[in-house]
Amino acid sequence: MVPLHPVPGSPLEPLRSGVKQCSLEVKVFVAEPLLTTAQILGGNLLKVTLEAAYSVPESFVPVGPMQNYMVGLQVPSAGEKDYPILFKNGTLKLGGEREPVPRPKKWPIANILAPGANYIPDSFIVGGPYEEEEGELNRPEDKEFRNQAESIKKRIIWDLESRCYLDPPAVVSLQKRIADCRFWPVEITRVPLTTAPKGKAAKFDKADDEGQLSFHGVAYVNMVPLLYPGVKRIRGAFHVYPYLDSTVYEKTKCLFSLFRDTGHLLTQNNKIGGFNSPLSKPIVSKNLKEEKTVKEKELEGRLRPGDLQAPSIKSQSSDTPLEVEPSPSHNPEGQQYIEAGTYIVLEIQLDRALVPKRMPEELAKRVKEMIPPRPPLTRRTGGAQKAVSDYHMQIKNISRAILDEYHRMFGKQVAKLGNNMDSETVEEQKCLLSYELNCSGKYFAFKEQLKHAVVKIVREKYLKTTPFESQEELQTFISELYVFLVDQMHVALNQTMPDDIQGAVSTIYTSSEQLRLFAFEAEVNENFEMAAVYYEERLVREPQNLEHWLDYGAFCLLTEDNIKAQECFRKALSLNQNHIQSLLLCGVLAVLMEKYEQAEIFFEDATCLEPTNVVAWTLLGLYYEIQNNDIRMEMAFHEGFKQLQARTLQAQVIKQRSTGPFEYIEEGGKVDEHSLGPWGITNGSSATAMKAETPAGPGAPTSILDDFLEESSKLLSDSQEHILPTQSQDPTVSQKPSNILLKEIPVEKETSKCQDSSTFLHPSPHGVSQTPATIFMETIRFLMKVNAVQYVHRVLAHELLCPQGGPSCEYYLVLAQTHLLKKDFAKAEEYLQHAAQMDYLNPNVWGLKGHLYFLSGNHAEAKACYERTISFVVDASEMHFIFLRLGHIYLEEKEYEKAKKTYMQACKRSPSCLTWLGLGIACYRLEELTEAEDALSEANALNNYNAEVWAYLALVSLKAGRQVEAEQAYKYTMKLKLKDKALLAEIHTVQEAVGFGNPSF
Repeated sequence: MVPLHPVPGSPLEPLRSGVKQCSLEVKVFVAEPLLTTAQILGGNLLKVTLEAAYSVPESFVPVGPMQNYMVGLQVPSAGEKDYPILFKNGTLKLGGEREPVPRPKKWPIANILAPGANYIPDSFIVGGPYEEEEGELNRPEDKEFRNQAESIKKRIIWDLESRCYLDPPAVVSLQKRIADCRFWPVEITRVPLTTAPKGKAAKFDKADDEGQLSFHGVAYVNMVPLLYPGVKRIRGAFHVYPYLDSTVYEKTKCLFSLFRDTGHLLTQNNKIGGFNSPLSKPIVSKNLKEEKTVKEKELEGRLRPGDLQAPSIKSQSSDTPLEVEPSPSHNPEGQQYIEAGTYIVLEIQLDRALVPKRMPEELAKRVKEMIPPRPPLTRRTGGAQKAVSDYHMQIKNISRAILDEYHRMFGKQVAKLGNNMDSETVEEQKCLLSYELNCSGKYFAFKEQLKHAVVKIVREKYLKTTPFESQEELQTFISELYVFLVDQMHVALNQTMPDDIQGAVSTIYTSSEQLRLFAFEAEVNENFEMAAVYYEERLVREPQNLEHWLDYGAFCLLTEDNIKAQECFRKALSLNQNHIQSLLLCGVLAVLMEKYEQAEIFFEDATCLEPTNVVAWTLLGLYYEIQNNDIRMEMAFHEGFKQLQARTLQAQVIKQRSTGPFEYIEEGGKVDEHSLGPWGITNGSSATAMKAETPAGPGAPTSILDDFLEESSKLLSDSQEHILPTQSQDPTVSQKPSNILLKEIPVEKETSKCQDSSTFLHPSPHGVSQTPATIFMETIRFLMKVNAVQYVHRVLAHELLCPQGGPSCEYYLVLAQTHLLKKDFAKAEEYLQHAAQMDYLNPNVWGLKGHLYFLSGNHAEAKACYERTISFVVDASEMHFIFLRLGHIYLEEKEYEKAKKTYMQACKRSPSCLTWLGLGIACYRLEELTEAEDALSEANALNNYNAEVWAYLALVSLKAGRQVEAEQAYKYTMKLKLKDKALLAEIHTVQEAVGFGNPSF
């Protein structure tokens, strides 16, 4: 049932305003299916919607001769010729108001007299945000121009949708043509109309030359997004340029113009405005071949003056030739499109994507096949620990009951005698108590009460559930069990009734974050064995915490143990298969280990789970670059730029709505580290807009890419979009170190052999000026955070060539960081000089310069750089090791007061064994023995395996005259093999002076 639309003057017209509308029942029968199953599965349906051309030239006026505004493009087919799609009879409007949305689309059929009959049912133009379009005018700076053009400027409206069936060979041809040409020419022109004599319908006057093309322009539509996986539709605004043969051929490899070269048929006889009927004859004439020859010669630069003649092409229905443009290389009328800023809004839609996209369910299934999920183990109600704790509880209950019985029997006597009770009285009371318990049956009741707890210990702890094979085996087990039960009884009694003489030893509990800091301090000291101990301690405490596995995996990447790193990342992913960072790191390890199929699955799954993740799209693009898949690489980078742009705009809106700037620095200068977890690097909100960096000066190095451009494939420079300079680094990026491998420092400097991993890797998130973030710089931060330096070199090449990137302060800082990894101090210093030129007030630059001089042995320069760093109002990204190393230099130069103040700042920010040790040394040298002992005790509580801490504790005890403590501390100093010979000699000197402290004397 289809509605009937009455034409003006029809008897049905009065019913238009009524409730009911006449309908027509239509039935269509065919003898056999039009398409086979193979054609249905392999074919496709192409829909092209031309909405409008906006901001047309001022010379377009509605008065004067009637004009036919036409737009056309060609669709590849399996044969030699293409199918033209034409949009005719555009309506010129003067503007003044925006076109309404949604508005219905129209059939491309002319001369439909009934109003409303030309609308396609249930098909509308709905518009959408400019930022989500795939065209050329989708940047934020284009928004104002488009608003003006689509509201107050002249426009030509078509609102036509043309449809074309593509059989399987045509689909293959379309894919190949898009891959080869990328850009598609969409032509626009104006053809004058004349009115036929009265009594005849309006048509082209075949006797006039008014069919000459005018204002011949072309828009270049990037069709590559249709080759992206899962993409079925592209819509956008595209600039109109003058039609010039050489330019069109250069961009689209197209030799012929749809309007000019294929004859009068397209401009006059194509009444339906769709595509050519297969029955129409191809228009290939001698003149056309001559023009092709001329065109080819022109493009080859061999065109002679006599070769250029204006060819004419005759229509099938007319002998009158259609004149062509006067000069293929000059188009003054088309130039007006550029001056007016004309653009067309076009939509191309397919029924099915040319490249199918893997469904998220399939990707999740593949990930589960590679890494089976491991849910947390359910807590058992039993177990050995539970059995022992139940035994302790029963012992406590029985001991209380016995004490109550004792007080009932001897309470008055004990109160009377007090502490004057002799051993005989105590023994007599014990015998009487045992007699009373046995006679009253309480002893057997206590034994039965304890029996169940003992049975649980036998079963759960000793795993004895079967009969013993011999009496000897039984006696041996009973003896072992008895010893254990007595020991545990004493433990329980001491917990209930602690000894007043010997106090319980206090346990210093270190948090997970403290262990992480200690592990990193060991990393930068190149004490990887101790660092592994700390990381493994975190895993033992919380084996279900995936962040601990990620940190340990990053440490394994630092030590180049890729197999163990892969195990850690996969373990983290098994705990939560939707964790984006775990997926990305598994993908990175798969690439490093050349398991590319697995890498693609990990990266694709990450983009499906979190489509807004910029790093995921960038890593996917880098993977496609390795595979030499330029189209998909462009797709991934394009999506990454789009997501970054959207996030930037959102940050701008949040900033404008907020009452004040984002606060990152708390009272006392501490950074708020609780906003996100250490692995929330890509999901955080953007910070305030940062000051844009100035471009590199004439002195910028030209050989930066020498080390890593060989790894980079051909980069796309003409399809990447502009990103607003407002995206700043996530505040949590600098919390996780990136682990620079440092030069080995002499043993006597052990207290300060340290460097922060993320120190000066990233610009400070606390207001330090930085360049606008790009998708590549965000990816660099992520990769440096996890020590994937091999990947960083490839991304640095992209950052350098990116239109929104290029040499920046942060770029040079990362380069310096990578060269410090290789201990190439000369190169690192060169890049730091460039970084300082670009942002002289960046504390990260001076901090990294201080580390460079410290590692190279120039402590005087290092001291100056460190002092400059801590004098800035804004802190560097990580101050912990700056304070440690500056304090060490002060100790070397015997500036003990400055060293004390410096180490105290470090202890307030992030206390560790090294910070307390430095403070203790400074206080000892100032002869503040009480403060020194307190600081050294804190250091010893955090790490009682540090020989230097024990050495200074021995010195303090010797100075304080405490022989036992001095000998104990000296014993552990020697047991832990103190390597600082000068410090050991100082201990021996003091021991000789005081006369004690060395039991071997």
